[in-house]
Amino acid sequence: MALKAIIHRAHVSFSDLDQNVYRDHEVTLARHPSETEERMVVRLLAWVLNVPANNDEGTLEFGKDMWEPEDPSLVQNDLTGLRMHEIEIGQPEEKRLVRACGRSKKVTVYSFGSTAPAWWAALAGRFARVGNLTVWQLPAEPVKTLAALVDRAMDLQITVQDGILTVDGGGKSVEMTPVCLFGGE
Repeated sequence: MALKAIIHRAHVSFSDLDQNVYRDHEVTLARHPSETEERMVVRLLAWVLNVPANNDEGTLEFGKDMWEPEDPSLVQNDLTGLRMHEIEIGQPEEKRLVRACGRSKKVTVYSFGSTAPAWWAALAGRFARVGNLTVWQLPAEPVKTLAALVDRAMDLQITVQDGILTVDGGGKSVEMTPVCLFGGE
């Protein structure tokens, strides 16, 4: 008997004080049995940080990358089906990134392991001329602490101020500073 996905629901209050963006979201995530809580929480953060202000250029949706290896972690297609944005979580292979950069207007990677700088150092030279790729590293320890907040029902407050990301929930607060390894916004 195959294991089933675990459904998580999150109410997220998001405040980006750097860009004057304030939103509330009700998010439902399916966590694959082989997905870690760290990866799932990074997927949620990536969605919150990248969800478009309106649906004029399509909606940002969770991909089926854990079930379908060719799918991205998150994807945004415009209303005509044109791929606007792909988001990958972790340390994707070079071939996967090349494909993503070729089919999407914008590609973002959120890596979160302690080996992320070494992973990117091995790939960086091959992507030096790519203009639609941004690679972020989220510090490993705060991500582990965030994973402790994961529950089937979560109420989170996420704030960005001066480039510092703060997540409050479950009576705890986690602060991290994402590091841009490549590209930038």
